[in-house]
Amino acid sequence: MNSLVQFVKDSWHEVTNEVHWPKMSELQASATLVLIASIIFALVVGSIDFLIDNALRLLYQSI
Repeated sequence: MNSLVQFVKDSWHEVTNEVHWPKMSELQASATLVLIASIIFALVVGSIDFLIDNALRLLYQSI
């Protein structure tokens, strides 16, 4: 039990004193970048899915 208490104390000390937390502007810039990258990724995957779906429909209709 003593080691658990020491672990919690050490963790709390590290989080409050030694971790470099980003400023709000850095956080907003990173969040915007992630949002844009996610939208681009979704559009690429959606486009590929659409193309494969249509190609397979044409293939199955010709059989």
